[in-house]
Amino acid sequence: MQEIITKPTWRQRWHEIIFEADTKAGQLFDVLLIINICLSVAVTMLSSVQSINAKYAMVLTGLELFFTIIFTAEYLARIICLKKPKHYIFSGLGIIDLMSIVPTYLEIFITGSKYLSVIRVLRVLRIFRILNMGKYSKQLDLLKKSLVESRRKISVFVMMVSTLVITLGSLMFLVEGPENGFTSIPQSIYWAIVTLTTVGYGDISPQTPVGQIISSLVMLIGYAIIAVPTGMVAVDIYKGLNTNTQSCPTCGADAHDLDANFCKYCGSVIN
Repeated sequence: MQEIITKPTWRQRWHEIIFEADTKAGQLFDVLLIINICLSVAVTMLSSVQSINAKYAMVLTGLELFFTIIFTAEYLARIICLKKPKHYIFSGLGIIDLMSIVPTYLEIFITGSKYLSVIRVLRVLRIFRILNMGKYSKQLDLLKKSLVESRRKISVFVMMVSTLVITLGSLMFLVEGPENGFTSIPQSIYWAIVTLTTVGYGDISPQTPVGQIISSLVMLIGYAIIAVPTGMVAVDIYKGLNTNTQSCPTCGADAHDLDANFCKYCGSVIN
């Protein structure tokens, strides 16, 4: 019996072009989309420059409206070519697609909201599909898993640093006082944060010898603290690189050592 080959419907053809990148038409669609995204973000940034906006306000507004119409049509096309669009609408990319067009329409009611359209730059993530970079997803998953595994240690670290800056800020407020720019404890805590992180804006600086000694100690502590969270995440990344992807057929546990033959939790044999 010969198989009956059914001709794809218009919805299936558009779905292949818009949502898939394994055809020339799909790749061309994504390339053109990314070009428009980059151009629209550039227009938004240029419109925030007062000298440029004053001279080319009409042109920039027209271009912004043009790109918004294109992205609106594209968003509606994505919904129409899906039989069940609910999954796309409430997905991460779907929400980003919607948020990329909403700011321009909000500009009618809220002045300045159009600048939020720079969120469109997140849509460039679709380049992973075009360049077939999905093979790097394992590395991204490893980084995410390492951050999740380190969350408790990082939380404790943040709590310790918060306690430290509050203590140092309060101490500097007592030592320096309002006459030297430390007008309040929150202002002093702000100084402690920018000094501890080695940023040091220089808008507030200690004037007394005792304050300068404390400031020097804070900067030295800051250099030591920088390495702590990096080491935490690095250890978990190393653990992830030295574990296999096999899960135990009995208890379902994973993240076993590369040379493990038995589950370290229940003792069952691992394939």
